[in-house]
Amino acid sequence: MKITICIGSSCHLKGSRQIVEEMQSLVAEKNLKDQIDLAGKFCMGNCQNGVCVTIDDDQFSLRPEETKSFFENEVLTRLQ
Repeated sequence: MKITICIGSSCHLKGSRQIVEEMQSLVAEKNLKDQIDLAGKFCMGNCQNGVCVTIDDDQFSLRPEETKSFFENEVLTRLQ
């Protein structure tokens, strides 16, 4: 599974760094490093919403405070 997080200037201002750090921590905590590829990308074209995150080809808008629930609801359920 590939998770891409926008690190462009607009998303950076909306908290992409916190999302990247929390995602890295959650992936490590759950021992999923060999199942999840975390990547960053500059501008994913959805600047008006929250931080742009994709799982494979599905696009989401995320706020830093939603990261853990997003990980549990979207990431872990896809791995089962």
